[in-house]
Amino acid sequence: MPKNILIIISLLIFVSSSFAQAPKYSNEFLSVGVGARSLAMANSSVASVNDVTAGYWNPSGLLNLEHNLNMGLMHAEYFAGIAKLDYGAVAIKNSDSSAIGFTLIRFGVDDIPNTLDLVDNNGNINYDKISSFSIADYAFMFSYARKSTIPGLRYGANAKIIRRVAGKFASAWGFGIDASAQYDKGKWTFGAMARDITTTFNAWKFNTSTFEEAFIKTGNEIPKNGLEITMPKLMLGAAYRFHIYKKFDGLAEFNSDLTFDGKRDVLIKSDPISIDPHIGFEFSYNKLVYLRMGVGNIQKVPNIDGKEETTFQPNIGIGIRYKRFGLDYALTDIGDQSIALYSNVFSVYYSLDKK
Repeated sequence: MPKNILIIISLLIFVSSSFAQAPKYSNEFLSVGVGARSLAMANSSVASVNDVTAGYWNPSGLLNLEHNLNMGLMHAEYFAGIAKLDYGAVAIKNSDSSAIGFTLIRFGVDDIPNTLDLVDNNGNINYDKISSFSIADYAFMFSYARKSTIPGLRYGANAKIIRRVAGKFASAWGFGIDASAQYDKGKWTFGAMARDITTTFNAWKFNTSTFEEAFIKTGNEIPKNGLEITMPKLMLGAAYRFHIYKKFDGLAEFNSDLTFDGKRDVLIKSDPISIDPHIGFEFSYNKLVYLRMGVGNIQKVPNIDGKEETTFQPNIGIGIRYKRFGLDYALTDIGDQSIALYSNVFSVYYSLDKK
């Protein structure tokens, strides 16, 4: 393992022990994933990602872009369309040794009824007083990738700005840094993505004047301005490419997500490190048509008899690459098989060669 990867891992462990009391699941909208290819493979793409979505999964992969100007869009809906995830990205490959990118992500719930003023001081109901608001999370990510002097090694980083808005009631600004690397060795590619290596701080500000009176009447605690901390996460991956027959090729990738904030509801849970493994496969014909599948969100949960059973999240998808155009589709289950809440995800890509 390259020396700089060991330094990143050591830094993650040190930072996680320094903030052991930080809350879990901060900025979790950035853990959903982007790109129908990766979602179909159960988010197993840290090592093999080679399109514009690399700005999110592993900035080092931007150096694998075939064209020097690349664009991507994605739209997904969850919970019967209540929540919407939108993604857009642009990546520019300056040369064979460097690349830059910009990514925008929005995850939000819109048209939420605001009924705080529904009942007036005299107890009268006035439906005209009902308004609506949105709760949305935004991420602005600036990526940079560079080829190392070590053959086969690439490294990169993200600087990201977080904006979270809850109508006119509350808002937050945050900032964080990611670091990444990819290493090619024969038919193998190894990848590492260290998210929030310095921890990401969201500074929340509450506009209490918009709800203070209602909270006092109902006995709710009035929130105070404060910081929300996102702990580091280390994503490791290994991908293997193989030839099947004539124009048929395949790829298998195994990933593990390591979190450092105590026990999580994942397959391997301990304090302070928990590990979430997932695996994905991709089969292609003539680098034109792709079939993808993956298994993730593997958990051990108690059944009705109190005995533990293993559940998992299956995913499947297809893709087309024709010249500079790409279209991917993924069918993902946001829960285990018993819930069967499936989401249809589409993403489209287009590339240009510009001087």
